[in-house]
Order: sequence, then structure tokens, then C-alpha cells
Amino acid sequence: MGTARFTVETDTHTDVIDITDRVRDAIPDAAEGTCTVFVRHTTTAITVNEAEPRLLGDLGDALGDLVPDTGWDHDELDGNADSHVRAMLVGPSETIPVRDGDLDMGTWQSVLLVDCDGPRERAVDVVVTD
Repeated sequence: MGTARFTVETDTHTDVIDITDRVRDAIPDAAEGTCTVFVRHTTTAITVNEAEPRLLGDLGDALGDLVPDTGWDHDELDGNADSHVRAMLVGPSETIPVRDGDLDMGTWQSVLLVDCDGPRERAVDVVVTD
């Protein structure tokens, strides 16, 4: 049905950004089916959850608590193994139902980009299929 791409600028090393409105804007009018939101970066992730600011900070803190910053073999290459592991735990995509050209999510659900190796510019792909 349709494919779109947009970019997101992140400001901190671990940054969680609500991209719901940008995803909605990428959905064709009257679309029905599913929307897959995907990031093509190995240190960035996509999830669906509440976009309450304290919760977004809690997510970043939890990822930091789960995955230590140092002590990884991959750090010998480029020093960001923690970012790769954190992004793997969350995952690179989410698939969301689409009805009447809009995301069919719960009241408190939002689409969140989780950058684990910022600040950077990240590309987000939105693919809508019927």
C-alpha cells in the first residue's frame, strides 16, 4: 500500500522519542491492514508503550541497568557493544494494525524510537500493507 521514510534527530546517548505522529502522517488515507515501523540501525530500536516522560527516562535507565557500559568483546572494534546489546533487547521493529487510515492502538500506546548510541540522525521506515 505504501512506504515512507523519515529521519529523527536524537540528543543524548540513550534517547527515547515518541514518533507516533510521524508514523501516523506516513499512513495513506483510508488504509486498512498493518503498519510495520522499522529502523535500519543496529544500535536503535522501536517499541510500543506509553510516552509519559518519566517512563521514557525509566526505559533508558532500565536498559542501562540491564546492560553495563563496558566489558564487552565488541568494544575492541568501536566501543559501543552496550548500544548494540540494548537495541537487540528491544528490537528493530513493531507491526501495528491500521484501520481507516490510522494506527489502531490502545489509548496510552505510542510508537517509540529508542536510540542507544546517540546523539545521531536515525532513519525510520514505515511500510503499510493490506
